[in-house]
Amino acid sequence: MSGPRAGRRPPRPAAYAVVVPTLGRPSLTRTLRALAAATGPRPARVVVVDDRPHAVTAPLDLTVPEPLRPLVTVVPGRAAGPAAARNTGWRACPEPWIVFLDDDVVPGPDWADRLAADLAAAGPRTGGVQGRITVPLPTDRRPTDWERNTAGLATARWITADMAYRRAALEQAGGFDERFRRAFREDADLALRVRAAGWTLTEGSRRTTHPVRPADRWVSVRAQAGNADDVLMTRIHGRDWWHRAAAPRGRLPRHLAVTAAATAAAGCALAGRRRAAALCAGLWLAGTGEFTLARVRPGPRTREEVITLAVTSCAIPPAAVAHWVRGLLRPHRPQPRPAPRPTAPVRRPPLPIGVTLSSVWSAYVRILGLR
Repeated sequence: MSGPRAGRRPPRPAAYAVVVPTLGRPSLTRTLRALAAATGPRPARVVVVDDRPHAVTAPLDLTVPEPLRPLVTVVPGRAAGPAAARNTGWRACPEPWIVFLDDDVVPGPDWADRLAADLAAAGPRTGGVQGRITVPLPTDRRPTDWERNTAGLATARWITADMAYRRAALEQAGGFDERFRRAFREDADLALRVRAAGWTLTEGSRRTTHPVRPADRWVSVRAQAGNADDVLMTRIHGRDWWHRAAAPRGRLPRHLAVTAAATAAAGCALAGRRRAAALCAGLWLAGTGEFTLARVRPGPRTREEVITLAVTSCAIPPAAVAHWVRGLLRPHRPQPRPAPRPTAPVRRPPLPIGVTLSSVWSAYVRILGLR
């Protein structure tokens, strides 16, 4: 007779905690509402890490749904970035599984059921299970440049928008590297270190929606700060980390060439070398035009979008190069590790005085080379 025996209880779902770092976005309440409405076993606790700057003294604007009120704890962060905030959160949780969610995602209606299945299917050396991210895009027009950038999260690997890690894997890897101060590359860095420690990472079946956040026209220029994080990734993991993390290489080599052409054009103009200045300016114009067209073509091509992309395409290359140079010049300090928990001293019976003196004398003789 095959199949489970009659009367046998199904295995208990794995205990898990949810950690949500936040800067106080209004979307946090929506995230918690979706978490409360999801069918399936509830988390043992939900830790919300308030990572707003210390100068902000107003209480966190948060409405916790009734089913989660006994489970939610708000802990203060250090305003040191999402990596540090997540470390604060998971170290406050004793559960064997820690699920990281961003404060602007929406877990699916059966999220907890699917999470329980994901954790039940995890093998003993499975260190993490990633959720499946969906980015809703407009259906009545082409997506903007910012919307297309956000849509890249749907195919990104090991992102902490919805990522469950085994606590033992986090402890062995030392948690997130707090030198990554932005929400960029800190998740890929942790995944590479967890895998290097002998754990495997898999993709689960649960689904989470990541809406596109509103952004101003300069968001793509500010995003170039990630070039400094790429330098740190190379220092930590070597030049092939792009391949192992399945991360896109970006346009830094082209940005370097375009910025060099603009710098050379300015230098030649100051030196009175008009032909050389015109040639370098032409190279800059060609590179900037190619970059602008590459961003405009797949978009809605509205007047406002075209103006935004034309202006930012001039600013992005020098911004990317400046952050890349900053990353190269930044001192390479080792990742700070948390101090080990103090343990009670082991009490041993005292050795007889004769044995102690004999041991000291033997060591002294060996050091002097008398034997």
